[in-house]
Amino acid sequence: MEMTEKIDHERARYRSILKSTSLIGSASVSNILIGMVRMKFVAVLLGPLGVGLLGMYGQISGFVGAVTGMGINNSGVRQVAEAVSSDDQARIARTVITLRRTAWLTGLLGFLVMVVFSVPISRVTFGTSDYSIQIAALGITLLSGAIAAGQGCVITGTRRISDLAKISVFGGISGTLISIPLFYYYGQEGIIPSLILSSLASLTTSWWFARRIPVLPLDLSWRESYGETRQLLSLGVSFMGAGLVLALSGYLIRIVMLRQFSLADVGMYQAAFNISGVLVGFVLNAMGADYYPRLTAVANDNTCVHRMVNEQSQISILLALPGLAAMMVLAPLVIKLFYSASFEKAVPILHWCILGMLGRVFSWPLGFVMLAKGKGRLFFITEALASGMHLAAVYLLILIWGLNGAGMAFTLLYVVYTGVMLVVMRKMVGETWTKHTIMLTLIASAVLALLMINCTFNSNVIYAWTINLFIIVIVSIVCIRQLSVRADIDYRVLLSRYLKWNI
Repeated sequence: MEMTEKIDHERARYRSILKSTSLIGSASVSNILIGMVRMKFVAVLLGPLGVGLLGMYGQISGFVGAVTGMGINNSGVRQVAEAVSSDDQARIARTVITLRRTAWLTGLLGFLVMVVFSVPISRVTFGTSDYSIQIAALGITLLSGAIAAGQGCVITGTRRISDLAKISVFGGISGTLISIPLFYYYGQEGIIPSLILSSLASLTTSWWFARRIPVLPLDLSWRESYGETRQLLSLGVSFMGAGLVLALSGYLIRIVMLRQFSLADVGMYQAAFNISGVLVGFVLNAMGADYYPRLTAVANDNTCVHRMVNEQSQISILLALPGLAAMMVLAPLVIKLFYSASFEKAVPILHWCILGMLGRVFSWPLGFVMLAKGKGRLFFITEALASGMHLAAVYLLILIWGLNGAGMAFTLLYVVYTGVMLVVMRKMVGETWTKHTIMLTLIASAVLALLMINCTFNSNVIYAWTINLFIIVIVSIVCIRQLSVRADIDYRVLLSRYLKWNI
C-alpha cells in the first residue's frame, strides 16, 4: 500500500511538471511561429549586417541592464516565492510593493547610464561615436524593461504559469507587429524605434496581468521599504555580479568576433545562436517559471531538492532531445526558413550551438539549486569562471577554426559548466544525479554527436538521410514512451501535446 502511494505521488509530480511545461510549451509554439515570421523579415529586410547590428544593440542593453538591475530579477522571484510560501498576506504585500519600487529605481538608473555614457559605449563597441544617439535612446528600453521585470517577478513568484504563457505570446505578437513595418519602411534606422516600442508593449502587457494579482492594501512608506529593499539587494547584488559577468562576456565575445570578422559574420553567429535555443525554449522557460519557485519553497530540505533536480532533469531531457535531434538534421533547411540562403555559413555554427543547448538542458536544473538556496556569492563565482572560460575559448578557437570556433566554444562551455554544477550540487546537497539521470544524459549526448558526425562527414545523401531519420524516429518514440510511463498519461495524449509544442 505504501509503495503504491509512493508511485502515485511520483507520477503526480511528473504530471505537475508536464502540466507546467505544457502551458509554457503552448506559448513557445506560438512564439516559434511568430519568431519565424519576425526572423524572416529581419533577414530579408536587414540582411546579415542588420542582424549583427541588432545583436550588438542587444548585448549593449543586456550588459548595462545587468549592471544597473541589481540582480532583482532573480532575488525578486525568490523573495516573492518565500513570502507566498509563508502565507503571510502582509509580508507578501511588503515584498511586492518594495519590489515594484526597486524596479523603478533600477530602471531609472539604467536609463541615465545609457544616456550619460552613450558616446564611450559607442566608441568601445563600434570604434566610432556615430552610434551614440541610438545607444542613448536604448535607455528607454532599460527603464521599461526593469519595470516589466519587476512585474514579472511577482507573476513568477506567485506561480501564475498561465499568465506567464499569455505574456510571452502577447509580447511575441506585439514585437513582431511593431518591428516588421519599421524595418520595411526604415531599414536599419527602424531598429531602435522597434526595440523601444516593443519594450513599451511588453511593459503594458506585464502590468495588465500583474494588476490582477490580489495584494493586501498596505500603506508602506519608503522608510519602511528600506529594510525589505536591503534584503532584496543584498542577495541581488551577488546575482547582479553573475548577470554582469555573463552580459560582459557576451558583449566582449561579440567585440572579439567583430575585431576578427565583419559585422555580417557576427550576424551569422547571432542567427545560429538564436535558432539553437528555439526548440528548448519551452523547457528552459518552464524551469524559471515553475521549477525555480517550487525549488525555493523546499530549499532547506536536501532530500526534496535532490529528488526535484533529478525529476526536472529527466523530464527536460526527454522533452528537448527529439526537437534538438530534428534541428541537427534539418539545420540547412531551418537556416533558410528562419533567415535566408545568405546565412548558409551559419549551418556548422548551428550544429555546435545545438550541442551546447543540450548542455544547457543538463546544467540548468543543477544551477537553480544555488539560486533557490540563496547562495549568491557562490553563484557569482561559478558564473564568473564559466564566462571567463567562454571568452577565452572563443578567442582561441576562432583563431584556429575561424567562425565555427565560436560555436565550438559554446559547446565546450556547457561541457565544463555541467561538470562544475555537479560538483557544486554535491557540496550543497550531498548528492547529484541518479543513475537513471546519468544514463539519459549519456544517451542524449551520444545521439546528437552521432547525428552531427553523420550530417558533417557522410557524403552519401541517401544513406545520411536514412540514418538520420531512423535515429530521430526511434528517439522520439522512446522519449514519448518514457514520459508516458513516468506521468501515467496515455501516450496518444502525450504525443498530441508534444507535437503541439514542437511543430
